[in-house]
Amino acid sequence: MSDALNMKLSAIVLALAASVSARNVFRYEGQALVRRNDLDVPGQNPLKFCEADREKDIITIEEVILTPNPPEAGTTLVIEASGTVKETILDGAYVNLEVKYGYIRLINTQADLCKEIKNVDLECPIEKGKISIIKSIDLPKEIPPTKGKYNVQADVYSKDNEHITCLTATVIFGRKSLGGILDL
Repeated sequence: MSDALNMKLSAIVLALAASVSARNVFRYEGQALVRRNDLDVPGQNPLKFCEADREKDIITIEEVILTPNPPEAGTTLVIEASGTVKETILDGAYVNLEVKYGYIRLINTQADLCKEIKNVDLECPIEKGKISIIKSIDLPKEIPPTKGKYNVQADVYSKDNEHITCLTATVIFGRKSLGGILDL
């Protein structure tokens, strides 16, 4: 599998796993998890909600825990996520995914949510009610091909264009330095 396709699929898995509450090897700015504002997704993770009204979102994400946090290349990442689905999500739901390297847009695509959530052992329809997932993902030792800061946004909609959720993350790929900060 090409590095670009591998990165694209990894980004989609993160967006989808979290939205029905992962992504591959990443480090987030600052090693300590600090609650900065109401955009932080609860739990031990680098995810944030998009700056939009979440009141009418179909999914309420209650918590996302990544172990280890932050994830490390060549290890197994365990994703634990929980939330509430306010109305059944049917085939036809989709995610608008954007990945940028700095200011350069690498990926700008629309993916079939129901097809992609099979990666976290879920299927459509996703019924109304409480939902929890626990998924282990073996992370590759070497990706992406370019070290640096990547910005990911996943905006998820139902087949009727009702907002499901929107998540963002800033991820930094590279090697560890002595203090856990990445050398770029």
